[in-house]
Amino acid sequence: RFERAHTGTLFLDEVGEIDPIIQTKLLRVLQEGEFERVGGTQTIRVNVRIIAATNRDLREAIAKGQFREDFYYRLNVFSLHVPPLRERKDDIPALVDHFLRKFSLELNKPVYEVDDEIMGIFMRYPWPGNVRELENVIERAVVLAETDRITVEELPPELLSRATAEPLPVLPIPESTSLSDYTDRLERELIEGALKRFRWNKTKAAEHLGLKRTTLQYKIKKYGLE
Repeated sequence: RFERAHTGTLFLDEVGEIDPIIQTKLLRVLQEGEFERVGGTQTIRVNVRIIAATNRDLREAIAKGQFREDFYYRLNVFSLHVPPLRERKDDIPALVDHFLRKFSLELNKPVYEVDDEIMGIFMRYPWPGNVRELENVIERAVVLAETDRITVEELPPELLSRATAEPLPVLPIPESTSLSDYTDRLERELIEGALKRFRWNKTKAAEHLGLKRTTLQYKIKKYGLE
């Protein structure tokens, strides 16, 4: 893989699960930029950019002796923390659209939408399996779908039961906030959410919100959403 990725990028997924023996070998390649094939005698030099991902706490793994500290610092030149899906639920509509397109093509089934009720379920569900769980749910739903829309019947029962048990989010109301201000705040969030869901297609967002397109345009300007 290093040889094929020469002058390019190699992605190491779930790097926290790599066996310590393999960590040692990878560390040498990263430090020296060279390796030998199994059974080979020729040293091969490569120039590869490494991107590594893990859902484990590697510092904790280091403390337990499960991850090499020198390998960690070699990888951790620049780090990005991606919050779990439950902490960035605004991403769910875009991810749903992406996975629908992906599996519609792979399975050769024209399934391009989900019922509005389903999006509400997705927003309440805590997604313990993160983005991969969402991907699996959408793939399963596309397989089972009998029309061009996914309905509740295509969702796993355990997801439905847990999402139903999750309380709906409640916006905090400051003591000094008037009813008008609170209503405006709620309306702004609903409009912004619809625009993001439909990728700023104002016609579809207006239909979803039950508004005329001209009314939606007025409110977009009112709330500074452009």
